Amino acid sequence: MTAFRIEIRGIVQGVGFRPYVHKMVEKYGFSGWIRNTSYGAQLELAGSRRALLHFLDDLKKSPPPLALIEGVEYTAVEAREYSGFRIIESERSGHMETLVSPDVGICADCARELLDPADRRYKYPFINCTNCGPRFTIIKSVPYDRASTSMAAFPMCGDCAAEFADIRDRRYHAQPNCCPECGPECFFLDGHGRPVPGDAIELARRALKAGEIVCVKGLGGMHLACLPEPETVRELRARKRRDEKPFAVMCRSVDCARDICRVSADEAAALEGHRKPIVLLEKLGASAMTHLSENACVGVMLPYTPLHILLMGTDIDCLVMTSANISETPIISSNAEALAELAGVADGFLLHDREIVTKCDDSLIRIYNGRDYPLRRSRGYVPYPVSVPVEHMLLACGAEQKASFCLSKRSHAFPSQHMGDLKNAQTLDNWERQIEHFSALYDIAPAAIACDMHPDYLSTAYAEERAERDAVTLLRVQHHHAHMAACMADNGLEGDCLGLIWDGTGYGSDGRIWGAEVLAGGYKAFRRVGTMRPVALAGGDAAIDGIWRVGLALLRDSGLDTNRFAGENGYETVLKMLQTGTNCPESSGMGRLFDGVAAILGIRRKAGYEGQGAVLLEAAARAGEGGAYPYELCGGEVLTLDWRPTVRALTSELDGGVEVPVIAARFMNTLIRAAAEQLSRLAAETGLGRVVLSGGVFQNMYIMDRLPERLRAQGLEVYTHSRVSANDEGISLGQLMILEANYVLGGAAENS
Repeated sequence: MTAFRIEIRGIVQGVGFRPYVHKMVEKYGFSGWIRNTSYGAQLELAGSRRALLHFLDDLKKSPPPLALIEGVEYTAVEAREYSGFRIIESERSGHMETLVSPDVGICADCARELLDPADRRYKYPFINCTNCGPRFTIIKSVPYDRASTSMAAFPMCGDCAAEFADIRDRRYHAQPNCCPECGPECFFLDGHGRPVPGDAIELARRALKAGEIVCVKGLGGMHLACLPEPETVRELRARKRRDEKPFAVMCRSVDCARDICRVSADEAAALEGHRKPIVLLEKLGASAMTHLSENACVGVMLPYTPLHILLMGTDIDCLVMTSANISETPIISSNAEALAELAGVADGFLLHDREIVTKCDDSLIRIYNGRDYPLRRSRGYVPYPVSVPVEHMLLACGAEQKASFCLSKRSHAFPSQHMGDLKNAQTLDNWERQIEHFSALYDIAPAAIACDMHPDYLSTAYAEERAERDAVTLLRVQHHHAHMAACMADNGLEGDCLGLIWDGTGYGSDGRIWGAEVLAGGYKAFRRVGTMRPVALAGGDAAIDGIWRVGLALLRDSGLDTNRFAGENGYETVLKMLQTGTNCPESSGMGRLFDGVAAILGIRRKAGYEGQGAVLLEAAARAGEGGAYPYELCGGEVLTLDWRPTVRALTSELDGGVEVPVIAARFMNTLIRAAAEQLSRLAAETGLGRVVLSGGVFQNMYIMDRLPERLRAQGLEVYTHSRVSANDEGISLGQLMILEANYVLGGAAENS
């Protein structure tokens, strides 16, 4: 008889790990114990040495589906008399090392029980087990035990406690375990916040079917829900002040989703998987559901909680499900906040009495080449770590729009959930509180901090103040270098490579606005070896919304007639600004070039939301069009794309009667050809054959479906995102990797 003390690191709490091990131990006939610890789990087992080694091999090869085992260590200890096998009280040491599980969508077993009239949890909206249910959004501290979650307010009844203690039960040691007798409850309030007697979910269903807008409390926040009828959606837009930005929908099943979208096998698998993200799907007909989404795609998710399943029932195939807030403000998580903020917006409130500890929005992905391509990384993915070669405790503060942060500790980076625009005071407050929450969960005291170079970002101001307060290193990281490093880390790359970074705006090392850059280097440092001819932005930020100003600048710089914009309010003033250079900062942002071309083509002259011009230009492009326009690459220290020949050619075709979809496709084909030539020449000059693609423009699937293939045909190795977003949400990971590579104790540094 031998005894092993076994230490297991990884995501092994909140995923049914201890019950799973208990069943394995029964199979092997071992005795001993298991407990949660501050770093994962610890076991002491007695049996034959041969059997114990087989057990460890089985555990590493076949862990529970939701677990992530990152390390298993064992030492032989003196065998003792054990009373069978027990789960014992968690160890709570001074240092927290454990990983926390994301929230998990309802499993098939719970979904079946939910609709079984013979089951004691029939139609109970908080049914869960060790394989599904809330995790991250209810955790206050680790180890992950009920007392450390918002479920502590609901002591288990006798039946639930018996399940919790029964090795043969699926709810064995399921921390959120509950039932109608002991768990949270739903209730329904009218638009004035007054309780309405009756079955809460049925009252909400009636309201929805009557064309009303209902606030629905979920896992990490609240939704505004309504039927996808044009008149109801128009009313929702007016109340939410979201005039044109697309709405996501929740479909009852994949078959219901297929009634409105094309759904591939990989997309169906993502919809039905345990993460349950919103998946961006191609609409059946570009003109379909324009009241929900004016582009070619719509975001679709399936019910991911029992409450959602009950809400849709068997007769509601599709609901609009958008975050319950006023546009540009954070998602709402508390009942009191919902009633205060959404008075006059929601006609009714379907709420419950379980506290949401951590706000966490729905994740949004595409499926690209058979794998996730994140657009918004949040519920179901966060706080899942990214394994990276870091040694230090670090904090990276990200950018300002699509805000996130990233913390690190012992080979793990912890990118936060999406949080929105930090210019909003409530978002900034939540962002700061989440930094503290993550730091406490993972016991991280950052020894150095990274931020963006932009002097006016609120994330930069926070980093500066905190670095001074804590007397730690502050590294200001160039925006596009952070994008490049994020994609490198996403793909586990070391050494140097080329980074093609296309976005809208980023503060350059020279103090100018960059955004269509080719960088050469790695985590430690970079050189700017390629860019694009800058565009004048008349009025600065005014040109981000009034994108006709960018179109006007493109025409003027190309030597073309600008009168096609003469009807715009302020035309003469803007033209004079361009002529004199007054308040006309220049930007090499690829997003601005898309904006200007969209305005010239008449697709959009004023943007109702960020990137709208680019989104609609992509949607307009005709598939199968192979033509392109001329361009120039100007040599020198930085190889520069000159777009003026392109603008002249597409304007000529527009005036000649060529259809806008053809021109839109040819414009993007031109960019693809130009990028391929630019990278080919720079690869030859630098000797670097690996290319990473990052930045918000690479959310454009027309380009993503064509450019990587073209680059690979030229012999380049191409890497794209799959674990963090290509947009600004992902750059906190890149900042962190750059900080690790440049780590010094004390003082401050610049990244240029």
